[in-house]
Amino acid sequence: MNIHLVAHLLGRSLVFLGLTMVFPLFWAVYYQGPDRAALLSSALITLASGVAVALLVPPRGDIRYREGFAIVTFGWLLVSLYGALPYLLCGVCSGFPDAFFESMSGFTTTGASILTDVEAVPKGILFWRSLTQWLGGMGIIVFLVAFLSHVGVGANQLFRAEVPGPVADKIKPRISEAAKILWLIYLFLTVLETALLWFFGMPLFDALCHAFTTISTGGYSPRNASIGYYDSAAIQWVITIFMFLSGTNFALYYQALRGRSLKAFWRSDEFRCYFSVVLLATLITAVSIRSLFPGGEPLVRAAAFQVFSVITTTGFTTADFSLWSPVAQAVLVSLMFIGGCSGSTAGSVKIGRVLILLRQGMLELKRLIHPRAVLSLKIDGKNISKDLAVNSLEFFFLYLAIAGVATIIMAATGLDLVSAFTSVAATLGNVGPGLGAVGPAGNYAAVSAFGKVFLSILMLLGRLEIFTVLVLLSPGFWKR
Repeated sequence: MNIHLVAHLLGRSLVFLGLTMVFPLFWAVYYQGPDRAALLSSALITLASGVAVALLVPPRGDIRYREGFAIVTFGWLLVSLYGALPYLLCGVCSGFPDAFFESMSGFTTTGASILTDVEAVPKGILFWRSLTQWLGGMGIIVFLVAFLSHVGVGANQLFRAEVPGPVADKIKPRISEAAKILWLIYLFLTVLETALLWFFGMPLFDALCHAFTTISTGGYSPRNASIGYYDSAAIQWVITIFMFLSGTNFALYYQALRGRSLKAFWRSDEFRCYFSVVLLATLITAVSIRSLFPGGEPLVRAAAFQVFSVITTTGFTTADFSLWSPVAQAVLVSLMFIGGCSGSTAGSVKIGRVLILLRQGMLELKRLIHPRAVLSLKIDGKNISKDLAVNSLEFFFLYLAIAGVATIIMAATGLDLVSAFTSVAATLGNVGPGLGAVGPAGNYAAVSAFGKVFLSILMLLGRLEIFTVLVLLSPGFWKR
């Protein structure tokens, strides 16, 4: 393990994080909020720590697999720890478990919160809260790959360790160029959504915060009632559409722009599956809650918004879906274990892996009928290696195993079974709200201090897709 190189790049991550704290500081100054000193102190502490490490530990050698996994995992832990400083110094959070939970939930784009009255929080802290989700959506390490020259030949290791999904499409020969393109698409979608929300009557501050947390599929809102605060069909439809766009593989946007055609989307088996799942889930949900809403557009909008919010793991709400029919709740909980497309900002298992497992299952059935047939697994008309299929199966097994054990642990902290299970599903899948005590009408404030830290680790496991974190726990990883 090249400790010098790992420490140097972690220092650079903190420098970048400290610089981003200037943006919420601007809003704190503009609104003359009580959070100015906290944000300024947090920025100075983070910058000083990052500069000290980067200067005292010069980089040596190249990034290999071990360094890549260590930089990504420890990088996310470190930025979440320093990202908790504004909450602690401003007094928004009463202790470390609360601040760490809120910070980790932000950077991992989970959207779970311990804040009971969001609208009472100073504007600068609210902007920081949304900004952490925007930074975490595309990934701080991907930003380093895109804009820091030293990463060099090890860029591929960092890129693949952080970009979610079973296949990280290489949209450019050089990984640094691919990372820049992804960030530019990400920025364009953010600006476009901000403009549309502002146009339809949302205040500029709220529009920025919601655009940050929609494109990142994070779900933090500066309003207690989330999107339900805005009694506007236009605003809800804009956010619904952009949640769907953010759950799509970002590489498809580049392919569509390069080919000047939307055919790139429909040629993707994963996108077609994603599109079909959201349509079917919206239809079933709408039918099952038709007695709660007037017919027509309001019913379709309520069902579509919540389905899109859950499958993309955004976590916005316009209604308390814990009061919906058991069928609707079952559909939404199932979507928590599916997630969006590979290469998107969505969390959970991912449509790509689900598609691979479904097709592998169909192949096994065909082999039983035709034992001598030569069959191959294909996605987008291309053969998928057995290694990738096995990796998807292993990931799914680990995901369910961790969810099962974690549910028992959370139940042991005092939560009822529904709250314990959905709190695990919502944090491991980076969804946000669950059901019961952690449902859309409540939050995670009543969870024990141990439970908050434990759920924070589940958020990290979910965002970095389990293997990146678990490999560091292997004794063989640290041997020379």
